[in-house]
Amino acid sequence: MELFRIQRDLPLMKHALIFNVISFLTFAAAVFFLVTRSLNFSVEFTGGTVIEIEYAKTAELEKTRHVVEKMGFGEIVVQNFGSSHDVMLRLPLRGDIKQTEQVDRVFSELCSAESGHISQRQVVSDKGEAISKQVCLTADGAEPVKLSRSEVVGPAVGEELAHDAALALIVTVVGIMIYLAFRFEWKFAVAGIIANLHDVVIILGFFAYFQWEFSLAVLAAILAVLGYSVNESVVIFDRVREAFRKFRKLNTHQVIDHAITSTMSRTIITHGSTQLMVLSMLIFGGPTLHYFAVALTIGILFGIYSSVFVAAAIAMWLGVKREDLVKTPINKEDPDDPNSGAVV
Repeated sequence: MELFRIQRDLPLMKHALIFNVISFLTFAAAVFFLVTRSLNFSVEFTGGTVIEIEYAKTAELEKTRHVVEKMGFGEIVVQNFGSSHDVMLRLPLRGDIKQTEQVDRVFSELCSAESGHISQRQVVSDKGEAISKQVCLTADGAEPVKLSRSEVVGPAVGEELAHDAALALIVTVVGIMIYLAFRFEWKFAVAGIIANLHDVVIILGFFAYFQWEFSLAVLAAILAVLGYSVNESVVIFDRVREAFRKFRKLNTHQVIDHAITSTMSRTIITHGSTQLMVLSMLIFGGPTLHYFAVALTIGILFGIYSSVFVAAAIAMWLGVKREDLVKTPINKEDPDDPNSGAVV
């Protein structure tokens, strides 16, 4: 399927140096912000307390944030999730108070803010056991706010998650390199990984500069971008190999120009439709999916650029040639140059 077809190959590799200078400057800026500002890690990595609250009516986030901030726990995160009635609180670690006590104090203050009082109620657990649970009740017996869930993440768990996240990223990168080296040639593997790491570092640079929260959801988005970006690189590399076999009169940079030009329509369709879906998550997905969608949006935009311009140019500079991909001689007559007699 094609939206359009470009009849003459665009001389993109003629400007490869300009494209890669832009990439290098962007990459250097991202590294600078990572070093100077660092990432704003979420509770999953740093340790802390996650509290989920359900209000009987639409939650007032500013009111909730004001109540909890007065308690002096430090920098907190207050956001809706699921519906307008559900609120998620993320609180940092405190050495002078137990985290279970922290949950009780927060819930008590939120209950008081709704003109209620804490009461004990006997409930049956999932295992059939009778347990005592704190509930917030008003004078008329209504329950204005409920404690849906609380989760405590210790510093050891956060450190383990950070280690596992780095390991997942390294394994993904190594796996992509092995795949590209076996399917194509080691020069394509090096070019593809450099381009993909370029995307990852730029995403991290954005999160460091704006101090957006880096959570497990954002890590999942980065891993998804790695796979998505390498898919575009594979399409272009595959078309390069096909052009080397088909057009023996073209040199390397002409072959790469032909490969990129011939896949441009496909690139616009694929990335355009994907970007529309990601933007819908960004606009309508709410705070829970917000930074996940932000990371995907940045990754897709830079992934197109790096796969088309960075990866292909690096492969060309590494000296990829016909003999690297075409192992057996072709005995049939050479086809004509695809640009001959063409009209734009």
